[in-house]
Parts: sequence; structure tokens; C-alpha cells
Amino acid sequence: GPVLAAAATGSAVLGAPAGQRAAAAVVGAVAGAVGGYDDLAGARPEQARDKGLAGHLAALRAGRVSAGAVKVAGIGAAAAVAAVLTRRGSGVSAVVDGVLTTGLVAGTANLVNLLDLRPGRAAKAAVLLSAATVGGPAGGLVAGPLGASLAVLPADLGERVMLGDCGANAVGALLGLRLAALPGRGSRAGLLGVVTALTLASEKISFTRVIESTPGLRELDRLGRRTA
Repeated sequence: GPVLAAAATGSAVLGAPAGQRAAAAVVGAVAGAVGGYDDLAGARPEQARDKGLAGHLAALRAGRVSAGAVKVAGIGAAAAVAAVLTRRGSGVSAVVDGVLTTGLVAGTANLVNLLDLRPGRAAKAAVLLSAATVGGPAGGLVAGPLGASLAVLPADLGERVMLGDCGANAVGALLGLRLAALPGRGSRAGLLGVVTALTLASEKISFTRVIESTPGLRELDRLGRRTA
């Protein structure tokens, strides 16, 4: 996880357009750091029930700050900073773009992490999304994360390593920053709607159950994994 976060962030900064390098450094580094904190602190027995948005909110109501809540706050703050660093124009349109950027960076970071429940699943998602968006003026932002995800995939599938929150959150945040660089505001709003819907659905629906019951997704998910 830490190696993937460092490689993806460093290569994203090198490949990103000049106006997005600082934002890439912020979201990759912060998402990786708070994700690593959640990997360590979130594994403690007293935080075993603090899972998902509902679990983190319940912990706050009980007067506890869960490791997951720290991660959510950290990634949200980094996403907001990235929105400021990459703002376009001024006035209402700039505010709307800022909201879209913040939501896409934070939401995609969380969504990729939600997929990290089976060997290779999150890395495959990162590879596919990076490959789909590597074209265009801002494509260099995800060229490095694409290579880093491909590099870690064999070991992840072989169950020798795990991305963890550190790796998955960092790569996801960088992918979200790339989505936020798409030119059409309508397309960005639509993507944010999809990310939000999937995040909310994950509170009630098992992604693993859906994937296992869907032809095509099931085979892709199992591709390269060790057999029982």
C-alpha cells in the first residue's frame, strides 16, 4: 500500500499538467497518509464496528472519533484544497466546479477502497479507469498510476500483498482528480452522481454479492486470482 501510494503520487505529479501538479501531490500524499493511519488504527478491536458511513457517524454520536472518520475528514480536506488549486474562472461557475472536484476526488478515493475486498479487485478497477482516461491533455496525470497499479497487480492477485486503505485511497483520489479535469461540467456532474449512488448503495448492498451474481463482472473479478 505505501509503495503504491508513493509511486502513484510521484508519477502523477511528474506526468500532470503544470496546473494540476500541486493538487496531485496533495491528494495523493494526504489520501495515502490517512489511509495508512486507518489501516493501522482501524484494525484495533475497539474500532471493529466502526465500518461504513453509518459506523463512523455512530462512533461520533458516542463521543469517539474513529480512524475512518479521521480518514474521511483528511481526504475531504485534501479534495477541497485540490479544488482551490485547480479552480477555473470565478463566481458561481467556479463554486460549482469546486464542489464537483471535491466530490469526485473524495468519492472516487472512497469507492476504489470499497472495492479492495478481494485480491486484485481494486487494482483492476484502477487500471481500467486509468486506461479509459489516459488520453487528452490531462491524461498524463493517470499514466503513472496506471503503471503503478499494473506493477502491483500480480502480487495482489497472488495474495502476497494488499493495497489496503493507504494504496487504494491514494490511487482513487488521483483518479478522481483526473475525472475532475474532464472538460464538460455535465459529464463531471453525472460521474459524481454515479460515484455518490454507488457509495450510498454500498451501505446496504454487498458489492461482492452483486459481482458474483453478474456474468462478465464475475469472470473479470476472478481473472488471475488463485483458485481455492
